Amino acid sequence: MASERMTVAKAMVKALTAEGVKTVFGYPGAAICPFYDELINSDIRHILVRHEANGGHAASGYARMTRKPAVAIATSGPGATNIITAIATAYMDSIPMVVITGQVSSEQIGRDVFQEADITGAAEPFVKHSYLVKNPAEVPVIFKNAFYIAGTGRPGPVLIDMPFDVQKAEIDFEYPETVDIRSYKPSVQGNKLQIKRAIAAIRNSKKPLICAGGGIFTAGAEKLLQQFMQLADIPVVNTMMGLSSVPADNPLYYGMIGMHGVKCANYAINHCDLLILLGARVGDRAVTAINRLDGITVIHIDVDPAEIGKNLAATIPVVGDVRYILQQLIEQAENYDHYDWRQELNTVKNQSEPKAAAKDGFVNPKEFIKRLAKKLPSDVIISADVGQNQIWTCNNIELKSGRLITSGGMGTMGYSVPAALGAKAASPMSEVIAICGDGSFQMQFMELATMIQHDIPVKIIVMSNNRLGMVREVQTNAYGNRLTAVFLDGSPDFIKLAESYGIPAKRVTDIKDADGAIDEMLGAKGCYLLEARVAEDEKTIL
Repeated sequence: MASERMTVAKAMVKALTAEGVKTVFGYPGAAICPFYDELINSDIRHILVRHEANGGHAASGYARMTRKPAVAIATSGPGATNIITAIATAYMDSIPMVVITGQVSSEQIGRDVFQEADITGAAEPFVKHSYLVKNPAEVPVIFKNAFYIAGTGRPGPVLIDMPFDVQKAEIDFEYPETVDIRSYKPSVQGNKLQIKRAIAAIRNSKKPLICAGGGIFTAGAEKLLQQFMQLADIPVVNTMMGLSSVPADNPLYYGMIGMHGVKCANYAINHCDLLILLGARVGDRAVTAINRLDGITVIHIDVDPAEIGKNLAATIPVVGDVRYILQQLIEQAENYDHYDWRQELNTVKNQSEPKAAAKDGFVNPKEFIKRLAKKLPSDVIISADVGQNQIWTCNNIELKSGRLITSGGMGTMGYSVPAALGAKAASPMSEVIAICGDGSFQMQFMELATMIQHDIPVKIIVMSNNRLGMVREVQTNAYGNRLTAVFLDGSPDFIKLAESYGIPAKRVTDIKDADGAIDEMLGAKGCYLLEARVAEDEKTIL
């Protein structure tokens, strides 16, 4: 391919086009204007968010649906620092993103000029790699490498910081067709000897258990997981990030583990004799569910060798892409029978749980989520926020198909709505619903304008209890009910707020009205907001 003379700004747009980028999320400023001026001439759709962090979260939702690196854009200084939270959120959950930030001119860097911030330095702990571009001629290679690094191995965010003068410089543009980074060669196939050891351990196990994490989605391995669990007759539990990788009505599925997980899943992980970790880093909220390790063989399968054994000692470590390793396991596995083990788990699963008494003027959130789940279409995408609403959703949504996304590692409030926006932009034919609390909703409701402006119809459920509910619950349980800084008095009327954006809305205060309200929300053609009033002292667990 012959090279073409053009500005770096135009080359940036050409690079995005070459990478197949169709949509970007951003918030412009002067330092990134040369790029925006060229973006006008492309077919790339730009979605203007109302806050830079939300641009990053929207790109995260988009990437989760496309399974390819998504693009978020911000200007220099405060624009760049605002997006750090989204970068960190993506980093913790292994979401592929390329974040482009404007920067002051090269000769001004380090002089504390207007809207200057050392964004590559500030974001260093939260990126897979970063570039401060100094040589304009390197831009094509930098962009090619950035997308490759972001989307391969253990995915994550890559930051490209573009000085103003570099964007205006001219180069001979020729986009590379291949990538060759000597220091970056992620493993794909699992070691054959380790695979044999894993198969032998499965064959000799009486009580095997699969714990599937978010790496299942990263690898696009949901169907392979389901094929393997059925073939080997192995029960499955999920970390929060792995939820919806297995249909909730599968007889081999037993729910979410962890400090906020369900009883049966935590029972399973403490009574198995073989634990197979698939694409799960076993973070602290999951590890707390494990109170015994004696007599347990642990097979840990992950594309990132740094995660294997970091939080839980691995007996049989297997490094590689979960998709390829599952294929290797399926090729060698046999039809096993773990009937007694399944019956033991079913006995625990079927034990009746006490139900909270109904409270006048409020909706039981767990019952509300269960009723919602029964009415959802097969292609639904649920975006859960952080706090009590996240736990109520994760433990009760019971998706038979579709996808659940949430901020797991960083636990970022204000994630659900922009992530849902991004997911809807990537999957316009799917029903997309954001579920959040009234605290988190007030961190993100400005994105209602984005949905209206760009015609991205997302449904929103606000579980409102006039409290920062999870913190209130912690203060109640661990601090003698000494409540401080958790009251949300002064919050707006969310129904009127939605209507001010031209969005229909409804409030539910009695579970008897939930079914009708859910039907009305799902039947709406555009955006819709449904507020479910929850008691101020509602708990995540009984």
